[in-house]
Amino acid sequence: MTSPIPALENPRQLNLGFGRSVQAHCHPFTIHSHADIAVGATPGKRKASDEHVRPEKRFMMVSKAEGVITYITNVDAFHASTLYLPSTHCLLVNQNSLQDNHMDVDGSAVDIGQLKNGDIDDSLYSRQLYVLGHEAMRRMGASHVLIAGLRGLGVEIAKNVALAGVKSLTLFDPEPAAISDLSSQFFLHPDDVGKPRAAVTAPRVAELNAYTPVSVHSSKSLTDNLEDLRQYQVIVLTGASLKDQLTISEFAHNHGIFLVVADVYGLFGSIFTDFGQRFSIADPTGENPVSGIVAAINSDGLVSALDETRHGLEDGDYVTFSEVQGMTALNDSTPRKVAVKGPYTFSIGDVSGLGEYKRGGLYTQVKMPKVVDFEPLYKQLRKPSILESDFAKFDRPQQLHCGFQALHAFKNKHGRLPRPHNDEDATSVLQITRDLADQGDDKIDIDEKLIRELSYQAQGDLSPMAAFFGGLAAQEVLKSVSGKFHPIMQWLYFDSLESLPVSVQRSEDLCKPKGSRYDGQIAVFGADFQEKLANVNQFLVGAGAIGCEMLKNWALIGLATGPKGNISVADMDQIEKSNLNRQFLFRPKDVGKLKADCAAAAVQAMNPELEGKITTLRDRVGPETEHIFNETFWEGLDGVTNALDNVDARQYVDRRCVFFRKPLVDSGTLGTKGNSQVVLPRLTESYSSSQDPPEQSFPQCTLRSFPNKIEHTIAWAKEKFHQYFVGPPETVNLYVAQSNYIEQTLKQSGNEIPTLESIRDFLVTEKPFNFDDCIIWARQQFEKEFNNAIQQLLYNFPKDSTTSSGAPFWSGPKRAPEPLRFDANNSTHLGFVIATANLHAFNYGISGGNDGVSEAHYKQVMENMIIPEFSPNPTVMIQADENEPDPNVQNGKSSFDDNDELQKLVSSLPPRKSLAGLKLEPVEFEKDDDTNHHIDFITAASNLRAQNYAIAEADRHKTKFIAGKIIPAIATTTALVTGLVVLELYKIIDGKDDIEQYKNGFVNLALPFFGFSEPIASPKGKYLGKEGEVTIDKLWDRFEVEDITLQDFLDHFSGKGLDVMMLSSGVSLLYASFYPPNKLKDRMGLKLSQLVETISKKPIPDHQKNVIFEMTVEDQTGEDVEVPYVMLKLRK
Repeated sequence: MTSPIPALENPRQLNLGFGRSVQAHCHPFTIHSHADIAVGATPGKRKASDEHVRPEKRFMMVSKAEGVITYITNVDAFHASTLYLPSTHCLLVNQNSLQDNHMDVDGSAVDIGQLKNGDIDDSLYSRQLYVLGHEAMRRMGASHVLIAGLRGLGVEIAKNVALAGVKSLTLFDPEPAAISDLSSQFFLHPDDVGKPRAAVTAPRVAELNAYTPVSVHSSKSLTDNLEDLRQYQVIVLTGASLKDQLTISEFAHNHGIFLVVADVYGLFGSIFTDFGQRFSIADPTGENPVSGIVAAINSDGLVSALDETRHGLEDGDYVTFSEVQGMTALNDSTPRKVAVKGPYTFSIGDVSGLGEYKRGGLYTQVKMPKVVDFEPLYKQLRKPSILESDFAKFDRPQQLHCGFQALHAFKNKHGRLPRPHNDEDATSVLQITRDLADQGDDKIDIDEKLIRELSYQAQGDLSPMAAFFGGLAAQEVLKSVSGKFHPIMQWLYFDSLESLPVSVQRSEDLCKPKGSRYDGQIAVFGADFQEKLANVNQFLVGAGAIGCEMLKNWALIGLATGPKGNISVADMDQIEKSNLNRQFLFRPKDVGKLKADCAAAAVQAMNPELEGKITTLRDRVGPETEHIFNETFWEGLDGVTNALDNVDARQYVDRRCVFFRKPLVDSGTLGTKGNSQVVLPRLTESYSSSQDPPEQSFPQCTLRSFPNKIEHTIAWAKEKFHQYFVGPPETVNLYVAQSNYIEQTLKQSGNEIPTLESIRDFLVTEKPFNFDDCIIWARQQFEKEFNNAIQQLLYNFPKDSTTSSGAPFWSGPKRAPEPLRFDANNSTHLGFVIATANLHAFNYGISGGNDGVSEAHYKQVMENMIIPEFSPNPTVMIQADENEPDPNVQNGKSSFDDNDELQKLVSSLPPRKSLAGLKLEPVEFEKDDDTNHHIDFITAASNLRAQNYAIAEADRHKTKFIAGKIIPAIATTTALVTGLVVLELYKIIDGKDDIEQYKNGFVNLALPFFGFSEPIASPKGKYLGKEGEVTIDKLWDRFEVEDITLQDFLDHFSGKGLDVMMLSSGVSLLYASFYPPNKLKDRMGLKLSQLVETISKKPIPDHQKNVIFEMTVEDQTGEDVEVPYVMLKLRK
């Protein structure tokens, strides 16, 4: 069906480029040449002379529907294909008619600067940009990708590639959809059964990313006309026959087209890559280049890092040098190859003729391209290069390499894959596998059980396996077109046979198709396990990127769809535009809505059997909401899955799972890195058992006076942001609101003066009355920070000063600064004033800054200012080293010996009564709003500070990343890690109690690296009781008691051979053996709940059903022993 281009009044010559839409409902139309889209042309027809759209022009389309503007741009050579666009009226314009960066479409202003300049939408791709970088994304944005095969694996790859953003995405799969496809194909609905998969899938993929055009490759077979494939840079094959794989592989290899082949069969999967000869990898690891300060370079070329700082380099890395004194020829020279000699030293080879090293210098790692050669598929079938995915299964990949070929041979012979759990078919596959193994040069021992299982599961189609390989294959696609990260060389096989259930039976009858949407899963696990999955009560904490992927997988596997099943989803956050790049359940129309609600609605549409089975909770899971997430809630759960992005929240949920003894699966991602962890009651350690390294921090004296890298200046600028726009307004508001605030302030020894000065400045001496006053204040701050403060520092420590040992003071990490002279024509100088003035105005509720104040006006106001010359203050003291005491710290004493100065400050403040109704507005830092001046201020302030100290500046993008503590994220890693989590969830639901069957996963798609290990067992302890030695689980065990008296409590544990020495609850000490009898007399007869309320002087909340006690005890040896806590069970 085609949707004609609507007629326009007074039409001009129309040119249309290929693009995509974010609308929920799309209709296709076919464009074959420019001639089709001239005025009056009919879509779908072409002239014989126009075989391809000419690539030398750029066209644009702008459409408006439901408040969403869609841009379409950048046309390259395309053959006949169906393009999905919104079923709304479109305005087509010739780009040459555009005179500026804005065009009005139905009355709405549209910023098309990005389209004209080829820029990247930072607001959408911000988190991914920190993974890939601008250059890699620009390369992706020039690439055309074809994905063939649109069952679960194919659509997962398509989803991830579309979200990542490529120039065009074309889908191929003319086969009719089957009901079993719904086991893993999340863009198919029951009413799509019988329709071509590509035709129904393409418009739904098109909704994911308004910058990725999606079309359908029109052909019955990809091998019918191989020349059609020339238009693509990458071809992805899923579910293709081995014959077609070989044919397309040869063509692609010979024509410089990158190829990715991926397949999944139940709990087995594989991927193959061929990126041709001399493939260049621009950045094999994706890690930030390391840099450091040089302490010495000897005559043999041995470089020592300053202060025994680890250099972080590896053999074969390359470095460049700058600011080296003596060996000046090293500065800015050709990168030199490194040979690591130790953690603090490395060699750069021959340095003869470069002079003698004197001092100073910086080294910086340089990423050098790596060139690799790929072999075509036919060669790799005979002698494969295999990347290990699980070192505990090192003997499996070669067997599966033969087994997968055996499945192709079986299907070629019988026209179908082996039947689920059919022994006759399995025997046939086993024999073919053995024959293939015998043909190779290397002897391969075939494990009969492994290959039979492969045959049993060949028709299986599991969502988590599609997620794992879909994330992996999509990342390989991005690697091929961007040159970013090291590709798989060239095969990877992976299985999760440990996920097979042992609590239920599997047989041919139980695994045969039922005509159900879960047939792909039933083929692997059997019908009984499907029923078990349906009656689970699971809690998902977080509905962001991992949460969306998790819910998708749960919907596809039928989790909680039964009469006893339920899914609870908790997330208090609202959807932001930057979420759309990886949280695929959300669309532009959802921005501003609650994540939990939108995610739940999306997966219920995906699987209608979930309707009424999802409970959304809009509260943060934490101590403050334990009346909501109470004992009844936790006790009703079968398991918990974390999808959180901060450690504190994850640790809290982990502690609750330990307390209520609920299994937990935790996972996280950081760019291309990801991990999954299983927490099992009485079996494993918990998430909190291990600690992440602390965040990097910098000494205050470094930030205040001696920065030497951009991270220092950004941290300094972030502090200034708080000192200017957050702290003082909050202090003023407290002064106005609290009648006794001055008295309280005066008690804060050592902090009285700055606090009172801050109030005085913001209410009296520096209070602005209009926006011009804010401009003046901003200009004064420039002078104070970037000129006066630097002059004062150089007065205290002149450039020629030396240390007590005679060494130059300004050497090593200390860089001598230079004061800045304000220049209104310098964009960074002016940018600082603009951002500072607007934020200061925001504090006071003064309008004007964002209402169109021109740069000329800022300059005019500043021209009329008189900036006094600065004279250094000889009484100012500056800390010279972090190991020395700060001379400005008062060590607990008041700043003055008497109160005269304090009283003078207090008297300078306006009376509180005169400030009735006054309230300043502190700035709440928000990194993702590009109009609020927050990142603008930090970027300008940081770079001005960097100019002071001759430090390389950072652009806004990098500054935002560091100041905003942004976690890099990409959809591919999220999808893969979520697949690993669900594979572990199968095991938990099955009830496995063998810790060796579980896997914690660690991946880095950039390298690529895959590591799996058994979870660490929970720690055990022992004590000697009256009946012998007792073993306890230090993490999961506890003692539980009813609400008995204290005397009964002591007797109860005495009967276990434990003498209680002390008993406490929270901060209240309830009992101690050393208490005198008269103090214990009244306590012994109290019930434990009464004892807690009496000592703490607080009632136990009504919703609380238990109280925790800690105790120290001695066992029968008379020694102190560590025992679990005690839980008092309250019956309310």
